[in-house]
Amino acid sequence: MNKRKISYIVLLAAGISMAGACKRSFVEVNPKGSNIDGNYYRNQAEAFTGLVAVYDIVGYQGNGFVTKVGALDAASDDHFAGGGGPNDVTALQVFSNYTLTPAQGPQEEMWRMGYSGVFRANVLLQKLPGVPMDENLKSRYAAETKVLRAYFYFDLVRFFKNIPLVMEPLTLENMNTVPQATPQEVYAQIEKDLTEALADPNLPDQVPKATEGGRVTKGTAHALLGKVYLYQKKWAQAVTEFQEVNGANPGQVSAKYGYNLLPDFGDLWKSDNNSKFNSESIFEIAHTATSAGSWNCVSCTEGNVLGVMVGPRAYTPIAANAPDYVSGWSFLVITQSLFDAIHGDPRYKYTVANLDSMEKNNIASYQKANMNTGYFLEKFAGRVSTRSDAGGNWELNFGQNMYEIRLADTYLMEAEARVQTGESGAAGTRSYQLLNAVRARVGLPAINATLDNIFAERRLELAGEGHRWFDLVRSGRAPSVLGSRGFVAGKHEILPIPLLEMENTLIEQSKEWGGTK
Repeated sequence: MNKRKISYIVLLAAGISMAGACKRSFVEVNPKGSNIDGNYYRNQAEAFTGLVAVYDIVGYQGNGFVTKVGALDAASDDHFAGGGGPNDVTALQVFSNYTLTPAQGPQEEMWRMGYSGVFRANVLLQKLPGVPMDENLKSRYAAETKVLRAYFYFDLVRFFKNIPLVMEPLTLENMNTVPQATPQEVYAQIEKDLTEALADPNLPDQVPKATEGGRVTKGTAHALLGKVYLYQKKWAQAVTEFQEVNGANPGQVSAKYGYNLLPDFGDLWKSDNNSKFNSESIFEIAHTATSAGSWNCVSCTEGNVLGVMVGPRAYTPIAANAPDYVSGWSFLVITQSLFDAIHGDPRYKYTVANLDSMEKNNIASYQKANMNTGYFLEKFAGRVSTRSDAGGNWELNFGQNMYEIRLADTYLMEAEARVQTGESGAAGTRSYQLLNAVRARVGLPAINATLDNIFAERRLELAGEGHRWFDLVRSGRAPSVLGSRGFVAGKHEILPIPLLEMENTLIEQSKEWGGTK
């Protein structure tokens, strides 16, 4: 196949054999085979397999080790791409130093991820009405799928701005004739999908963790819709959605959805099954240490590749009290800027692995790799105690889950939206309560909820989780913060549309990248 069809060939294949390439899911389901679209969806079990296939794309990891969180971290002021050298995973390097072009960067994988999810969702939504199964369960599957389609489109419109809005499965005859929609049209469809899902009585408020942990709920949909409104500066609507998620009393359990901040910030980063899908998790990507992932298909592993990517290269423990990090690849090294900001914060020890200090104190040694600062991402660094050697390559089989949305994030987004509507943020306001519930969890004193304080808190609370770059871009801070890295205002706020997507299609490059759209 011609690489030109980066999205459409992959996506049509996803529609024709929905069960053929699953990486991970919210349950232990690993369907095999290449069922032809016309012969599939004969019963509830096959519809469920189709739903699993849509969820599967949420945790997409490219064969070239490009992930959404990895790319966003590399481009932010909190990290450098790192790695073994300046050409190691080039897509991350060029995003980190802003030398990316339409032909080179993380955009191919971000485009592929988004449209793979959209196309799988479109196929399932088209087929569900004809599946003989319980109607209430069918309705729930449709609501979940709409939330997931909204999630994929939200990423696509934030990354690329000018994208095709595809609402039904494409055929070989029309896949190259789909025009781009305006961002406003895409956002309107995202809102429509989410509001329709929320109106469905079969989408549950909560799910049993043991059997359905990771499936979207109404809380997930409200949180995502609040975020969609926030990015459009629809502050009042964002407040409404986030308040629904966050509950009446910040810092206390949300009665309707069961959300609550974990008492110990460090417990968020444990990879054991008891810690997964915890009370702070609103939307979580599942990984497992037992997927037996192999080099033949990195994108097929259900393990978390960041476990080996962010670990210090050639790590060698010396002292008995040395941490049991695996020897990793030194990607996403933490910048001096983030280190200075977080060094005195209680979250520091769960965020930063200070190999520079360990080496100076003869605790451990490591190789000084590309853009080395001596500081590594503790949150996701793989450990000998958490790696799996069974059935595959341990580098690809770390089981730590990733948070797409967690409660501290929605607390801070609601506080931001409230301040944007004119709330003072002083003691006694809800924005003050929200910000300081996050701070109180780690023992920090209360401060006023100004926009500067909220964004500073987001930086420290959510460090390494893929939020910082979007926060800088949407707040207009990116040119001043990232200018020394090469960020150009009016250009680097979005990724270029992948070059090969524009060959023999109606897709045009964005004006920011020299195009006409």
